Amino acid sequence: MPGFAAAVPVALALCAGLMTGPSPAPAAVASPTDCRAGPAGCYDLYTYGYTLGLHPFTGPDAVRRQLTDHFWLFPVSGGCAGRIRAGARCELLGGNPVEVEYIGDDFFQINTLPGHQLGRGMHIRFAFSRTLGFHTMTVRAWQDRPTDCTGETFCNGVNRAFAWVTWRVLAKTLRFTAYAA
Repeated sequence: MPGFAAAVPVALALCAGLMTGPSPAPAAVASPTDCRAGPAGCYDLYTYGYTLGLHPFTGPDAVRRQLTDHFWLFPVSGGCAGRIRAGARCELLGGNPVEVEYIGDDFFQINTLPGHQLGRGMHIRFAFSRTLGFHTMTVRAWQDRPTDCTGETFCNGVNRAFAWVTWRVLAKTLRFTAYAA
């Protein structure tokens, strides 16, 4: 293959010329451990959906506002009993510190802080939606990596059960307070 033998040095020379030139700017790559924006590529813990009942004249944004403007409806024990904003720090029942990461039109998201019983870096998003006047709240939790608790089957199971019950109580509260939204 005389053509192939002649092409190899030319290809090598071209590659060498490219290698000696300025290197291209590195592409922006998200850190594999940055899970703040969403659960894609992260350690998924749970997703639960709860019905909030029929509220035909109330939008999902109004239900979210009802909760974030009156945060005492949420199971908190300190720091955030009134209106919350992104960056607010609170303690959930049991002395578990969290920070409000995001508040969107129809969702808000918290992040567990050091001292939380499940460890730091767990993200929990509360999203509100409406279909034919019926409202739902979807709660999803994820982490960048499992902690000593969430990586262990029994502890993670207990956490999931406790979360399901806690968010169910919140949903029942919102079922009634959404009328005031």
